[in-house]
Formats: sequence, structure tokens, C-alpha cells
Amino acid sequence: MIIGLTGSIATGKSTVSRMLKQKGYPIVDADEISRLVVEPGSPVLDQIAQAFGADVLLSDGSLNREKLGNLIFNDGAMREKLNGIIHPAVRAEMIRQKEEWLEKGANTIIMDIPLLFESKLQSYVDKIIVVSATPVIQRERLIARNGYAAEEADARINSQLPIMEKEKGADAVINNDGTLDETEKQLNQILLKWDAKL
Repeated sequence: MIIGLTGSIATGKSTVSRMLKQKGYPIVDADEISRLVVEPGSPVLDQIAQAFGADVLLSDGSLNREKLGNLIFNDGAMREKLNGIIHPAVRAEMIRQKEEWLEKGANTIIMDIPLLFESKLQSYVDKIIVVSATPVIQRERLIARNGYAAEEADARINSQLPIMEKEKGADAVINNDGTLDETEKQLNQILLKWDAKL
């Protein structure tokens, strides 16, 4: 069984992903892969430099994430352009890793995909868990974790598909407003219900 794990910024998806990893489930992590595909010397990084200019690279040849982020954050066309370069490479590597786990005999594989719905990757998975939190909690976490001003936190939250929309597409929702114990309890119930064997 392939379980898609998703959420929104500061809802606690990474926390749930860590819990699953500690339980021994293999994780295919889209964020990790998106860092991997833009390592210095990679064809994807070369394409980004060609498309956005050499100044999106740092002196050591690695990606200047902040500079690129500022270029695309408020510009839909630029964001589309970047996604057109990165997404195909990320998808190909995600599928490769998933196949590798299947060949090793894994029964349940977790595909940790932050933009599962935005990227329309529902067909990649059998079941979807959405890790949810109220916008108020998301904002508090972003301010505490990233030092954002309230407006900045709201802008990040509002740039994503609303969590309520994601919940509609989920097979299960973990409400992560409470304690870690409460979150893990919900996760355990889902794994049990789905008979998610290691």
C-alpha cells in the first residue's frame, strides 16, 4: 500500500513523517528529493541557472534558495517556469525510490508530498493522510519557528491550497492542534484501520 502524507505549512506533517519513520516505515520524501535534484553539478541546477540567471547560484555553485524564492514568491509565471524544471525530475526520482522499496519487499510505503493536491499527484498513492491544524495554530507556529511577522505568516499560509480543501481529498485526517501523544494516537488508529504492515 502506498500512503500519501501531506498537509500545509506548519500543520505538523514533518512531525508525523518522523513518527512513521521511527515506526520503521520507508519514506519517500519529496522535499528531500527536491533538494537532491538541485545539488551542484546536477542537470536540473544547470537548467535553473539558464532560466533565471547565474546570480541564483552561490559562489560555491549551490542554489541560492533565498534569491530564487524572492524571484518566484510573488510571480506566478516565474513559479510555473521553475516548477516546470524541478517537478518532472522530482517525480521521476520519487517513482524510482518507490519502486526500489517495492523491490526490497516493503508492504507499506509512505510518500511524503507537501504539494500532493497542488501537483495533482493523488494517482501516485492508494490512500491519503492529511495532517491538519487550524490557521491560528499554523500562524503561531510560523511566528515561533521562523520568526515571521503575522502578515508574513498569513501570506505563506494563504499562498497554499486551504487545509479545509485538502481535508476533503483525504482518506484520513490527523488533527495536529494538540499534543504529540494525541497526534500519534490518531496516526496509530489509522495505520491499524488500514492494516498498514511494515
